[in-house]
Amino acid sequence: MRRLKRRWHCKIVFMRIAIVKLSALGDIVHAMVVLQFIKKYKQDISIDWFVEKRYKELLEFNTDINQIHLVNLKKAKEEKSFFILYKEFKKLRQLDKYDMVIDMQGLVKSALFARLIPSEETIGFDNHSARESLASFFYNKTFSFDYKRNIIERNMEIVSFALGFFIDPKIIQFKIPFLIPSKSHPIKNLSKIKKNIVLIPGASTKSKCYPVKSLASLTKKIDANFIIIWGNKKEKMLADELRSLSSSVNISNKLSIDALISLISKVDLVIGPDTGPTHLAWGLNVPSIVLFGSTPGYRNSYLTKNNKIIESSTKVNPYKINKNDYSIRDIPVKKIVELTNALIF
Repeated sequence: MRRLKRRWHCKIVFMRIAIVKLSALGDIVHAMVVLQFIKKYKQDISIDWFVEKRYKELLEFNTDINQIHLVNLKKAKEEKSFFILYKEFKKLRQLDKYDMVIDMQGLVKSALFARLIPSEETIGFDNHSARESLASFFYNKTFSFDYKRNIIERNMEIVSFALGFFIDPKIIQFKIPFLIPSKSHPIKNLSKIKKNIVLIPGASTKSKCYPVKSLASLTKKIDANFIIIWGNKKEKMLADELRSLSSSVNISNKLSIDALISLISKVDLVIGPDTGPTHLAWGLNVPSIVLFGSTPGYRNSYLTKNNKIIESSTKVNPYKINKNDYSIRDIPVKKIVELTNALIF
């Protein structure tokens, strides 16, 4: 695919910037990688991050962030509360002025939010590149980069454009782990004898989930200690079903983001669908296998020597999940077993 021409708008080093990436878990992980490269370019740039309150633990102990600003836009939407929304927007006007705000999300809500933050410039993707084209209306500087292109490369490119320096995509291969738990949480199900593998049966939509029976078959073909993680009642039901089919798996307690980071940092491999907890492994440089069916693996992952993907053969629309596409079920268990052996045995 032809590489789009980079449009540098200035070469001034800005000393105080804000990044807007409100959600979700995996998307924030894929955005956070830019921090270490900003700091490599200019150590004394001050970086603040605006994020939904429930994702605070992802960012809290990253030393490249100067200050985290927590927002409650999701709560305002769930409760249909104009008052909560008004309070969130009012807080923004009380902030000191930034040299630059970069909206890495590309939604109308994030763009409006970014524009209300006091700043010299508000930068985001143009109307052909943003997830929601109307978002570009709120920026005074825009950047063109095909939405269908790899999300990590998109994040790198918009930061490069905004700050006026080049990040060679090859350097991503040498990223340092950037997810840091507050402490080492005790994990009762870790084995000291066998390899520890985290299995993730759940995801945001059913079409993204690998079949429980196939996961059970997988556990019987690999001599390892399997730990199943879950985040809600539906995922707990999947975990219980998997446990009933395989005696070699253990079900974790429900974990906070902080505890989840701690767990994944201690295991040998993570296997799961295109969902936030699976992508934590990428941010920790822990080996992982991400299974893709109804979502595009070429866009939603970045391959390294430790982080691999297996995609179904379906043709995927990167703009919208096809909830009737269950092609992830066609991924052979044998293929996962072979890749697991290559990564950790």
